[in-house]
This record gives sequence, C-alpha cells and structure tokens, in this order.
Amino acid sequence: MSLRGIIWGLLWLFGAGAQDEERDFQPSFIHMSGTIVTASLTNSQADIFSLAVADNETGLLPLSDCSGRNRTDGWSLRVTHQGNVSKVTVSLTTHLQLCVSNITDCCVEALCVLQSLQVSACQGRKVVARLLIQAEIYANTSSGNLTGKVEAENATMIPNQVFHPLGSCPCNLTAGACDIQCCCDEDCTLEMKQLFQGSCFEGVFGGNVNPPFNQLCSVKPGILASDWFPFLCVQSPLNNSPFLGYFYDGSISPSRVSSFKLPLQTAPRKLSNGYKQGDPILTVQNDYFTVPQPFIAGSCARNAPVSFLRDIEVECSATCKEGGNFVSNIAINGGVGDNITPEVTYEERRSTPLPCAGKECRNVTFAEDYTVVWEGRRIKELRVKVLYGEMCPEETITQTFTLTFVSAGATSMEEFSGNPGYQLGKPVRAANLTSSAPVTTLKLWKPVGENLCSSGNLTPLLFGFGSISGCVMEVSLADNCTQLREDVAARLNSLVQVSHVGKRGNARKNISDDWVEVLRLNPSSSTNTSEGILRGICPDVPAHLNIQIITADVGAMEGIPQEEILGVQISFSTTTTWQVPCALACPENFTSFPISAAVEFIKVPAQPPVPKTRFQINYTEYDCRRNDVCWPRLFYPMTRYYTGEPYPHILAKGLVLVFFVLLAVVLCGPWNGTLHPWNPS
Repeated sequence: MSLRGIIWGLLWLFGAGAQDEERDFQPSFIHMSGTIVTASLTNSQADIFSLAVADNETGLLPLSDCSGRNRTDGWSLRVTHQGNVSKVTVSLTTHLQLCVSNITDCCVEALCVLQSLQVSACQGRKVVARLLIQAEIYANTSSGNLTGKVEAENATMIPNQVFHPLGSCPCNLTAGACDIQCCCDEDCTLEMKQLFQGSCFEGVFGGNVNPPFNQLCSVKPGILASDWFPFLCVQSPLNNSPFLGYFYDGSISPSRVSSFKLPLQTAPRKLSNGYKQGDPILTVQNDYFTVPQPFIAGSCARNAPVSFLRDIEVECSATCKEGGNFVSNIAINGGVGDNITPEVTYEERRSTPLPCAGKECRNVTFAEDYTVVWEGRRIKELRVKVLYGEMCPEETITQTFTLTFVSAGATSMEEFSGNPGYQLGKPVRAANLTSSAPVTTLKLWKPVGENLCSSGNLTPLLFGFGSISGCVMEVSLADNCTQLREDVAARLNSLVQVSHVGKRGNARKNISDDWVEVLRLNPSSSTNTSEGILRGICPDVPAHLNIQIITADVGAMEGIPQEEILGVQISFSTTTTWQVPCALACPENFTSFPISAAVEFIKVPAQPPVPKTRFQINYTEYDCRRNDVCWPRLFYPMTRYYTGEPYPHILAKGLVLVFFVLLAVVLCGPWNGTLHPWNPS
C-alpha cells in the first residue's frame, strides 16, 4: 500500500473515533491544494490553538496537543478573534519551485507537499475541537508565494491552434484516469497500454486520421479511381484536415465595424444629392441631429437621431437633473451644403408659488416643439419653441417633444402628406367635397385614461401603417336593440365622416381628380335585424369597423417611387351578441360595450401580372414556386438574377468551368483510345 493510502486510512480511523467529541470548526476537514486555508470556530471558549504535523513514517497524529505551538517545519498557524468567532489560518512557508541547476531548497518532484495536519483548539488542557487538513500541493499548479526565477523550460506553451488540433485524443473521456482501448490517453502508463495495445480505437474517435482521405493528390489513385482524378484532386497539407478540429489557414476578410456616430472628418461632408425619406439629418459638424425619442422599457433616449420626413411626438419622464435644456444651437446641414441655424423661441410657464421656495430647480424644460420646413430634398428652416419653468427637486415631470415636417408650399391650416405621392407615415388626407369644410385626415382612437369612446382622443391614420384601435362605449339599459345597433354604427362611422380620400399627398380640394370616393358596403341605415327574443340580449350588433385602403406605385420622381391611393372601402366585418353583464339588476343604468376599428393597406401592382403560358399550366413540375427542384434555375449563378458576385467574375468562372469540362471529355476513355495511334511511342 502506498504512503497516500496509509495516511488517508489513518485519517478515516481517527475521524471515526473522534465522532463523539465536539467539533465546531467550519469546515472540520479541508483538502488543501493551495498554500493557504482558513476555517472558523464558533461558540467555543478555546484559548489555546496548536498545529501538529503527522509523522511521515507512521502517519500518526497526536491525540491531544495543547502545547500552543503555532509553527512547525514549513507551516505556520495564525488565529484572529472577532466576537465569539475564532478564524484560523494555516499557511505554507516553504518554497514551491522545481529544482533546476544552481538552485537549492527546491522541490524534487512535481508533487511537492503531501502531508496531514491537525489544528487543536483547547480550553486549558482539554481539546474542544479539531481541524484536519490533507495537503496535496503540486509545484507547477500552486498559486501561492512562488519565489525565484521561472525557467523557460517550465513555462506552459499554448500551441497555435491553426496548425494543431483542438481534440487530439477524442477517446479520452475520463480526466485523470486511463480509458481502456484509448492508446492516445496520456494518463495511461506503458504497462497499461501493453494490456490493450492490439485493440486500440481506430479512426477519428481514437485520434488516428491516417491514411489521409482519398481526395488528396498525394494519395495514389486506386483501381476504381476515375481517369480524371489527377486533374480534379485536392492539393492540401494534413494541417488543413477537417478532422479533430483542424483549422484552415486562409485569408480573412476584415469585418465592417458599424458605429452610431459618423466617422470624424476634417471638413463637413456635403450632401450634394440632399436627403430622402428616412435619412438621418446631419449637423454641420457631421454629427446626428438628435431629439429625445422612446426607448426600451418605457424610457427615452436623449440622443436619438431624427429621420427626414418622420414626425415625432413623445412624452418623457424627467427629474430635476434630467430636465435641462436639450435644444442645441448647432446649425444643421440643409442637404445641399447650406447651413441652417435654428430659430429658438423661449416661453416661460407661469405657475403658483412652489412649496419648495428657495430650493426649486430653475429653467427646467417642459416642452420642445420643432418645426422643420422642407422642400424637395433639402431643409429650408428649423424653428424651435421651448416651454420652461420651475419645479421642486423631489418632483417628476412629463416632458413633451414634438417634431413636425412642414412643406414649404403649405399653409399652417393645410399640411401636405407628400409631393406628389404619399410619404410613408404621413396622415391620409380626407375631405367632404359636398361641404365647405377644410381638408382633414382619417383618424383612429387613441387609448387614454379609461379608454371611453365619449372622452377618448383621436390620432391621425398614417399612410402605409396598418393598425387597430378601439374604445369602450357606454350603453344605456333603457335602449332597445335597434337603438343599440344605430348608436354603435354611428360611433364607428364617426371615424370616417368624409366622402372622399386624397389620391396623392398633395391633393387639393378644388381639383376633383385628386380624390377617390369612400365606398361603404353595409351602412347602418340598411340594417333590418329584428329585435332580440330575450330582454337584455341583442344579436348582430356591429362591433368592428374594417377600413381597407388600396395603394399602388404609379411612377417615380427623381428615382423615388410615388405611391397613390386607388380606393377606400369601409365595412362592418364583425358582429356580436350583446348581453347585459349583470344577471338580475345592474347597480347603474349604463353598461359597457367594446368596439374596435382596423386599417389595412393593400398594395396592388400598377400593371396586371403576365398571364401564364400553356406550358406553365400543364407542366407544373417545372414551376420553381411549387417544387423543391427547379430545373430552369440550373444555371442560376450564371444568370443576371444572381447578385452574390459581380457578373464579369461569374462569367469568367463559368468559362473556366466549361474549359475543364471539355478537357475532361477529351481525356476520357473513348477519346483516349482514339488518340493512342497518333502517339509515336
């Protein structure tokens, strides 16, 4: 039996015999692999602490040691007291350095320390607790106090993973133990390998990739090898083998690092072509023009870029420190190289005296209103109106930020939504051509408060954005079913009280060709549904209004597609049965009924699609949209539809491929026999 087994056996016997004694050390047994360990002793009146080391020959520890020795050969003991807790620290004082030339007091073997220690806590001459420590410290893994010069031969070398495998021995499944039949396991000794030398794991799992794969040019062609093998073999060293995690040492293309801020330049970048919808607006210092905008988790990003022709309306919560003025006097780039200086107007909000007089925060921004005047692809003016005032330090205010793009030719009462086609996100223009009312917009409900239809706000219907909204309608219990249906239909029709919708974003009321009529499929006046059989139940009540808007691309201006509205249709697509929610008697004379409205934008092609040919109708197996295999796309990389690489490169590669195919055909078996008579040898 080895010395380690004897020591562990004695420690187990000693621990079994000492179970009857009180041991308050936490922990009571420590396996030590470093140079310092600590333990705590609680609820004890011990006043003497001693450190003892087991005999290397017998492995015995003293049963009772209250001598108070805190230092032995190579070890030291330190005790600190804090209340009723005593902290014991045992540390190694010898060096842990492998022996090299001209070095003394060093470790001869890698396993430098293998000892058993005992810390005894005594009260007078009586042992009240014991701490057992098994020290197993290696010289090359210790993180303790290493002294002396580290030689280069002891340093750990990390191989270059380009030329060395990550898993050189895949069958090594158990750490620190020998795996049977795994000849590449470094934990197996020579004696162990002799037991299974003839039955080692072969192939990739055993770490053996020889012989190399057949596609290498260095492999001699076998009997069944094709005659074109020397022309299409792979010339590659074994370092590029795909087995065992080998890496290919090839060229690497640098990744493009994106940044929120534009690269700094010595001079402002001139936008010769101007802005287009969605482009960020730049300042003369080549930075983004920013306005606070909504962010994740309901917060606001204070430095969010502003997109051209995208209106902003946001509310942000702010404290005294965050309520400063965000308006910057930096000029912005107009789009064609000109500088636009903002015109800022300040207005103070008058309020009653604050309860925190003398401690209030001054010049706090409550609202900022930005107005951008644009024409074509350039910005002509920037006007800002700031509302500021005072607030108490402990308060939280709601700041309002709005940004509106106004075309240069529009008045304050009539704002265009595009010129001529609609801009994405702009309100849909509407009007009642039979009255003298001005041009307005289609609207939807905006949830606020209790979301009641009678007190709810309305928001413009934006072009290109399908949406759904609703509200809760108060219903009187005294109304009959016919009255209920009429009231609900009237509330839904109140969203679309116009007769026509503008075809284009710059539709004018005095031009009849700029408008399309709103089609109503089932108006409420034609509803002939009978009364409900039971009191308090009304069937077929319209609950959902569906607004369908048909759009199309009708052309382009300066390369930008122009969209128009071809038709608008509204209908009640869903009916429901209303029932009094309370069974016997309602506490009030009113109850609730939820209604909703949805907007759907349907884009149709400007021209009808090309009709299918008789071949496409009869032979559906050649239709690429209905089959997994698409034979017409066999040469897809060589067509104009492939945009992965430049077309000249694809054409050159295709010609090279055709050359090799013709060469293989010429050198194949039949042609090779024909050329033999012409060979003079």
